[in-house]
Parts: sequence; C-alpha cells; structure tokens
Amino acid sequence: MEIQQIKENCLYVSDLQRTKHFYENVLGLELISFVEGRHVFFRAGSSVLLCFLPEVTKEEHTLPPHFAYGKQHLAFEVPLSEYNEWQKKLSDQQIKIIHEQHWKENLYSFYFYDPDLHVLEIIPPGIWE
Repeated sequence: MEIQQIKENCLYVSDLQRTKHFYENVLGLELISFVEGRHVFFRAGSSVLLCFLPEVTKEEHTLPPHFAYGKQHLAFEVPLSEYNEWQKKLSDQQIKIIHEQHWKENLYSFYFYDPDLHVLEIIPPGIWE
C-alpha cells in the first residue's frame, strides 16, 4: 500500500469573495466550487485547494468538524523556467515577496502572503527530490 500524494489542502479564510479573487485572478487557479457563506474550492495541478470559513465548518454536522486559525502555509510548485516570471507577476500585482530562500545548488523558493496572511511559497521542482 502506498500514499501517492496529498490530494487536497485546506486554508481557513475570513472573506470568501476576497479569497476567490486572489486565488482565481491573481494566482490563476481554476475555480471548482463557490458556496457563499461556506467555501471556495480551486484546482492546483492535480491537487485541490479548499478554502473554508472556519466558523461554518467548525459547526459541521454532515462531515467531521474541521477548522483552524492563524497563519497556515502552502507551497505551489512551478516549472523552474517560470520561477522568475512568478516573482515578476506577483510584484506587478503589488504583492510583496517577504523572503527568498536558497535551498541547494541553484534551487530557490520565495514566500509571500495571501489576503488572510497565510504564508504562500513558490517552489521549483527538485527541492524535495
């Protein structure tokens, strides 16, 4: 038996419209589902990003309750050839890069915030290989 990947990740947010705009229009993720007052879901490659209002899912009765507060972290993998383009794209959108990390050889990643101050990271392939 083998786990092949993490298929979905959750972020807990405070404003679904703002989250929808950021992940769909700024980062370019495909919108999968939007339910006003509950969630907005996106496709990121073969993974799914689930963004919930924590106070709603905390009181969930159909599914197990789940919620979180505070800064959460996600890393988005991009082709190495697009790494610098992502830096420029975010800069053009007035999104500040808060840190760039040198990992090994010529592999770097950089960090920035989403509107809920979650720490997002852009990484090229090879950092975990």
